[in-house]
Amino acid sequence: MNKHQLVASIALCTTLAGCALIPTLRMNLVATESQAATPSPSPTPDPVAQALDRGNVAEAILQIETRWRKQFEEYFQGKFTTQLLPAADIARSLNQIKQRSGRRSALLYAIPGEKHLDLMVVTPRGKLIHRRIKDANRAALTKTIQAFRMGVVREDSDPDDYLKPGQQLYRWIVAPIESDLRAENINQLIFCLGTGLRSVPMAALHDGKQFLIERYNLALIPAFNLLDRQARTSTDTRILAMGASTFSDQPPLPGVPIELSTVTQQPWQGTTLLNQSFTLSNLRAQRARFPYGIVHLATHAEFASGDVSQSYIQFWDQKLRLDQLKSLQLNNPPVQLLVLSACQTALGDRRAEMGFAGLAVQSGSKAAIASLWSVSDSSTLLLMQEFYRELKIAAVKGDALRDAQIEMIRRPDQIRSQLRDRRLAAELKNKNLRHPFHWAAFTLIGNPW
Repeated sequence: MNKHQLVASIALCTTLAGCALIPTLRMNLVATESQAATPSPSPTPDPVAQALDRGNVAEAILQIETRWRKQFEEYFQGKFTTQLLPAADIARSLNQIKQRSGRRSALLYAIPGEKHLDLMVVTPRGKLIHRRIKDANRAALTKTIQAFRMGVVREDSDPDDYLKPGQQLYRWIVAPIESDLRAENINQLIFCLGTGLRSVPMAALHDGKQFLIERYNLALIPAFNLLDRQARTSTDTRILAMGASTFSDQPPLPGVPIELSTVTQQPWQGTTLLNQSFTLSNLRAQRARFPYGIVHLATHAEFASGDVSQSYIQFWDQKLRLDQLKSLQLNNPPVQLLVLSACQTALGDRRAEMGFAGLAVQSGSKAAIASLWSVSDSSTLLLMQEFYRELKIAAVKGDALRDAQIEMIRRPDQIRSQLRDRRLAAELKNKNLRHPFHWAAFTLIGNPW
């Protein structure tokens, strides 16, 4: 998948399962109790729904954390050793993070159901909130999400193509809890999302006046109990920037050499490894020599449908499958941030979404930044250039990504003027950088502090 190409893998499928047409047999028989058909067993009650029906939000959160932990363990084929915290301890953790970072974070669960969307919120003060959005049944939510994706992944789409569905999603997911967020001066939203929502670019949701990223720092996590809550990016760290511009079996990425040299320039220091030098053995060797806190990979990466082995990161000489990510040993010594700048995610696919949402956990890094769709070389370079500049002075990683995305939205001409490469500058000359295609794909996964 080339950054110059846009491939939106979105399937609008209506499935009719088991719809054989069986003739009706009319029999003049009187059914007795012994002749009556045995009733089919009732579906197993959902413990999350049951807890919410009783008004027990804390129990519902514990149930969903337990469920999602198990699902991610099954997907990644391993066990996670982090402690399972109840809602009260999650709130205390958010409050401790607020004291350290100055960011007031709300944890927002959004759980799609057949008949409604359940929202659950944990705040630093320990407030537990539940809102049930009946208009957002599965059919309505799916239709709106698909329209939204079609609008944001096409850089030539009209504003209405993404604004209208983006505003509807905002009304369903954010508006019902807005007053609660204001009451606690929340400035950072941590999304913990159910199936179908994990590949939605939340940054591009719109309140009618501005995008959601213009109001809050945003992060996506697989589950709070899988989040490394202690890390914080040091401005004294160095960047290991690796990537490839040519491939034997995939389209070239001609902007990668400029991208790598840009992210390792002042104010940062770092090492660049390109093409033949972009190997797993070299990554391990470099990390053995120096504990690089940021690893930046500019290469093809795909979060695909199917099991975990179908998703990969392309190195020069091999595809590193997602189930092999631990071999990177990014947790020893700890990598504070892994950046994948040329990802492609099968939007809306449950398995692909799990791979994307679990990237930081599986890789061993404290946090990751990856893209939901393949963005052009020039747009990626602009955003990464601005992100690393902001990261050097930002209090937290979430600030840096948000500030970079806001620059693309509000000051596109100014940020465009900073691009020195003539080919990429010509490519951007008539591009509308305010369009979410150019900036909304990039998502902070894991610890935003």
